[in-house]
Amino acid sequence: VQLQASGGGLVQAGGSLRLSCEASERISSYVMGWFRQAPGKEREFVAAMGWSGSRKYADSVKGRFTISRDNAKNTYLQMNSLKPEDTALYYCAAAGQWSRHYEAQSYDFWGQGTLVTVSS
Repeated sequence: VQLQASGGGLVQAGGSLRLSCEASERISSYVMGWFRQAPGKEREFVAAMGWSGSRKYADSVKGRFTISRDNAKNTYLQMNSLKPEDTALYYCAAAGQWSRHYEAQSYDFWGQGTLVTVSS
């Protein structure tokens, strides 16, 4: 499956952005995840959502970010109360199973990334 992420941009601290991820086929059988990578840092888990509706978040974004999906082809990441430390390239990804949904190596398909920059 091919994934296309969009919606990144420049926003002031405290602002909001909504990222979108469009797949080339239906995603109803996939676990969908969002990861991010800041300059000079390793890629880290942000959020994941299973086909049954289960959601998990990194502690750093819990209460501020919300992952959702329409089980057709689209996955979203609503990001509120953004902080400068949220600045990163954000990737969407698809996995075949829920276990280890927080590990990048569990995901088989990746989008190209969309850049989020939060100014202070």
